[in-house]
Order: sequence, then C-alpha cells, then structure tokens
Amino acid sequence: MTSILSSLSFVSNINHHSSLHPLFSQKHILKPKRLDHHHHVSRVACCSNNRGNPSNTTPPNSNGGHRRDVLISLGGLCGAAGATLINSPFAIADPVIPNYKNCVQAEIPDCGKPPFDCCPPPTSTDVQPFQLPSYSGTPLRVRPAAHLVTDEYLAKYERAIDIMRSLPPNDPHSLISQANIHCAYCNAAYHQKGFPGIQFQVHDSWLFFPFHRWYLYFFERIAGHLIEDPSFAIPFWNYDSPDDGMRMPYIFTSNSKSPLYDPLRNTYHVPPTIVDLDYPNNGGCEGDWDTNSTIMYRQVVSNGKTPAQFFGDAYRAGYEPACRGGSVENCPHNSVHNWTGDGNQPNGENMGVFYSAGRDPIFYSHHANIDRIWNVWKSEFGGNDFDDQDWLKSEFVLFDENKNPVSVKVEDCLNTAEQLGYIYEDVGVPWKDSKPTPCRSRAQRLAAKKQLGLRNDNVKFPLVLGFRVLRIEVKRPRKSRSRQEKKKAEELLVIEGIEHDGQKPVKFDVIVDDDDDGKLVRAKNTEFAGSFVSVPHSSHGMKMKTNLKLALTDLLDDLEADHDDSIMVTLVLRTGQWVKIENIKIELGD
Repeated sequence: MTSILSSLSFVSNINHHSSLHPLFSQKHILKPKRLDHHHHVSRVACCSNNRGNPSNTTPPNSNGGHRRDVLISLGGLCGAAGATLINSPFAIADPVIPNYKNCVQAEIPDCGKPPFDCCPPPTSTDVQPFQLPSYSGTPLRVRPAAHLVTDEYLAKYERAIDIMRSLPPNDPHSLISQANIHCAYCNAAYHQKGFPGIQFQVHDSWLFFPFHRWYLYFFERIAGHLIEDPSFAIPFWNYDSPDDGMRMPYIFTSNSKSPLYDPLRNTYHVPPTIVDLDYPNNGGCEGDWDTNSTIMYRQVVSNGKTPAQFFGDAYRAGYEPACRGGSVENCPHNSVHNWTGDGNQPNGENMGVFYSAGRDPIFYSHHANIDRIWNVWKSEFGGNDFDDQDWLKSEFVLFDENKNPVSVKVEDCLNTAEQLGYIYEDVGVPWKDSKPTPCRSRAQRLAAKKQLGLRNDNVKFPLVLGFRVLRIEVKRPRKSRSRQEKKKAEELLVIEGIEHDGQKPVKFDVIVDDDDDGKLVRAKNTEFAGSFVSVPHSSHGMKMKTNLKLALTDLLDDLEADHDDSIMVTLVLRTGQWVKIENIKIELGD
C-alpha cells in the first residue's frame, strides 16, 4: 500500500476523422497539402538533432521557399503519418532518397571515442539502377534455420565470412565495409537527396523492413560470390522457436576460432541461456518459451493488425526521420540487439549499438529472422504491404557482388521468392495461438482502480519517468464498440513525445488496469500492453524523440474492460536514467 501511495503522490505532484480501416487492410497515408510559401507552420522534429536545420521548421527548397507545409490539425509530425491519402491532382510522390555522393561523419555514442567515418569506400563507378535478375526456372535459395544447419553448410558460411574478414577495410566486400553500410544508414551519415542537412535514417519508420531486406540480399549475394556458390543463402536465428533456436545458435558460439565468433557479446547470454525477448525485466536475464511466444503473438498479431502498426510511421522526403517504428522493430528486434551486445563495453558493442552491429556475423542472422517475420505476417496473418507511392519509390544505394554501387527501390523487394529468389526453411509458427492470459481477475482489477482513484486532473504533462512508477487514468474515446467497429478501427494507446538520451539503451513497460508496480504482471499476461525499447545510436548530448502506439482492442476484450470509460496506465522504467513523456491518450485508427 505504501508503494501505491508514494507512486500516486509522485504522479500528482509533477508540475510539469480518422477513416476506418478493415483489419489488415491496405493503409493509405496522408500527403500533406501544399500551401503557399507564406503559410509557414512549424513542426516538431523527431529522432534528430536537426543538424544543418537549426530553424527546426519545414525544410526549405532550392529557391528558398518551404517545400511542404503541414496542416496544424495534423500536428506536423512524422511526415503526416496516420491519416488518409488526399486524392488531389496536385499531390506528387515524395519518396526518400539518400544523397549517396555526400556522406558525412556518423553520429555515434562517443564515450571518449574519436569521430567515426563509416562512409562507403570511393569508387569510380557511378550509381546505376539495379536490374532484378530473372529467377524463373532456377532453384530458389533457401535460407536455413541457424540451429539446424549441416556441417557442410557451416563450412561454406565460415569460409565466406573468413574471406570478408581478411579483405582490406576499404574493400566493399569486407565485413568492415558491410558493417559500415548499416552505420551510414542508421547513424545519420547520409542526408536526403535534395535536402542538405535533413538526415536519412532507416530506423523508426516504414523503411526499416525494406532497407534491411535489401541489405541482407546483397550481403548474401556477396557471400555466394566469394565462395563461388550462387545458391548460397544466409542462415536465420530462429529465436521464435521453442527448441534450440531460442538460444544463440551454436555456429556463432561453440568455437572461438571460427570467423562467426565475436568476443563482444554478453557472456551471460551464451548457450544454454534462452534469449529474453522481454529484456531487461524484473525477473533476470534469461527468457522462457511461454513469455517469448506470447511476445511474438502480441507484436505480430495484436500490435500488427495494420501496415501502420506493423511497419511504423510514414517517412517522406523533406522531413526529419519519422517518429515511430513498427511493432516488430520495437520488439523483438531492439530487444535482441540489447540482449546480445556486450554490456561491459561502453555502448554494448557490437550488437548492442547500431554503428557496430554489423561487425558481428550474428547480426545478419538476427535480421534474416526479422525479414522472415515480415513474410510470416503476410502469409499466416493476412498482413498487407503499403501501396503508398512514397514508400514504394523510396530508394537505397548498396554495393552488389561486383563491387558496383546500385540503387534499389522498396517496390522491388516485396516478394522474396519472385523478385529476390529466396525463401526460408519452413520451421512453422509455433507461437501463432499464444495469446496472453490475465494475471488477475476482473474484480481484483476494479478494486485496484477504485482504491487508487486516479484522475487526469491530478497529472500534468510532461511527465518524467525515472526510478518511480507512474500511473495515469486515460479516458477512452469510445466504449462498447461492436465487433464490426473493432475490425474497422483499432483502439490505440498513444504515448507521445518520448524523449530520452539517444546514446543509452532505454526500456519501459506499459501495464493496463493493474496496480502491482510491475512486480507481478509479466510479458505473458494480458495486462502487459507492451514495451518501449531503444537501441543506442546517437552522439553525446543528442536527445531522441519518438512515439509509441500499443493496440488495446484485444487486450480490453480479454480483460472484460470494453465497457469501461477509462483505463489505468502504469509505466515502469526498466533501463535508462530518465524518460520524458509529453502526452498519453487513446485514439481510434491506424
């Protein structure tokens, strides 16, 4: 009771349309209206320190005017993600394209380290559009589960990585150069073509999945080229499997002399330790099958009902990097990065920080599984890709197996078999029915809400989440919706303006209608709405700012709370020193 009252006291004393979309429907995103250059509207910059754009406004175009102004009603956030496409004859596509010829110094967590250059090696070859090979009539490459590979396969993969490690750092095929590609695209080394000073960032937006798919595609082609085996396919770390797949694969850990080995991993997390997709939590550093499978179900199914929820916010040319990644990017993607990296290093190298993650060969297997989950989301759960031209026409520049820089588009990687020539070994989806279960009864939860008596007028934003638990009552826009209404629009808990130190890992949990300070509720319970998880990837003093959206429709149904006017939201900081939150609300849509 004492902890409840202290938490309540802490909270109370802080001084400080949408269209309805069918379940798994195609999501259209708003193209901001073009206003004349005299109608300037300022906007909040997300996931950026606005280097080169000190005015913190809509970016200027080449003739000094503002290229795109945003309606006040949309808040100006994240390329105006989450609203409806304007069918206007004046609307034009604004895909994001990197300024490949103007690479700058990367922004990395410094901790006393010198400035870091992860720009691509110079080449005399101009960037050319990539021509998709024809895979008609040829056997598809099959990416195997890493824990099931044969000795013959392992020998091939070790040979490919060994060659990559032996190449000079300025060779586009070297492991260092391959790792630096990830650094450049994830640590602000590129700006957007046509917008000097506006970063190009593939994380925390709808570009996360397609960028990494293309990145792995060329990494795989390079590996096959180096061992003269075009049929070679990289392995995936099957950590959503209940068997050995849920541990670091032995091919990366069993032999310290192997080129697949990396000493910069968390030594407490090597086999037989089970990966913890809820890392870190209040129960230790090892996961379990029940919790991990429930997290997979929540993130892919409950929190991934629409493209906007699964992929994240729209990211359009001329805007700072978008404000919210998708459900799977948040977890398990970020969680596995933090769990694998060496916590004894200043920034959790290698896997625990974006600029160096690609130096560890396990990174490519981690992302191969994330890529596989995209396929699973579509094949098993009816997920649909965006049909927004800004997404489809966005571009990346990467090196092919002949060391030539090539440009690729999102629209050319949406079908891995037909367009890219590979599939995944069929290991099933054992977590597809692993719905979370309530921790306590409806009566117990109602008693807790009545006892606390929280009201919104006791809380003033921004909230600062630190060492104490925060609670807030949040009003719902609609209650007792019909089944059809729930299919058309997801009820979302929106946590806006999450600001934190970008060079430190951060995680906080979100619990609904429970009062135990996050001590009893686990990630496998229905009351556990989800987590915010961040991987370090910014320079010293840079504050990251982002949003989080968590699905509530299934959760409230399972808690028998759909007829309630409000919910009680509890925030528990698991790692990080502080988090500032601008607002918490519930909305329908996405």
